[in-house]
Amino acid sequence: MLQTIKYNDYKTQIPQKGKHILAQQKDDQILVYQAFNPRITTYAVANQCFGGAHYSFNRMSWIKPNFLWMMYRCGWADKENQKRVLAIWIDKSDFDRILDEAVFSSYQADLYKSPEMWKADLAAKEVRLQWDPDHDIYGAKQERKAIQLGLKGEILKDFGTKMVREIIDITDFVRTQKQKIDKGDIDELDVPKEWTYFPENDELNRRIKISRQKIKSIT
Repeated sequence: MLQTIKYNDYKTQIPQKGKHILAQQKDDQILVYQAFNPRITTYAVANQCFGGAHYSFNRMSWIKPNFLWMMYRCGWADKENQKRVLAIWIDKSDFDRILDEAVFSSYQADLYKSPEMWKADLAAKEVRLQWDPDHDIYGAKQERKAIQLGLKGEILKDFGTKMVREIIDITDFVRTQKQKIDKGDIDELDVPKEWTYFPENDELNRRIKISRQKIKSIT
């Protein structure tokens, strides 16, 4: 189950600026989110892995550790083919492996000597990394940047069939919170507890441009 916190408390205890991996965590695991249609999610929850007749490992699939960024992308479980939201626990070691394979979706002049070198790395790696503006509960852009990671090929197969530790359908929770927003009951709005995650590899942190401000688990 999700650990939750009131939104008004959450928003005062997270970084307001910078690039941060905000995520709910256990000692050795981290939570990421995805949203799909009911046919894909029904299989995933029942089998505790991805697959089945309606899921394709031949396309890129994006994971997001930040709940509100996921809510912005799926419209609080209201967008077509994103009406069911999954919370997926994976080991932090596997998440670090994904980060280590990640290449920025756009050219970074401070990381590559030329656009050609970036394109070669992009072609060779199976993970795409984007830092995008985080959003509040209404969809407004924030100064803080949230990470999303696109997986394809063998690492997507590994994620879907080997890395998963638990898959939870949180659609009912999402829709209940959206009803509170629509009614203006923001004092009663719950969101998952999240705090900053840092890989232990400092070189990796430098390469993915993560900001250095760190917060512990919020209460």
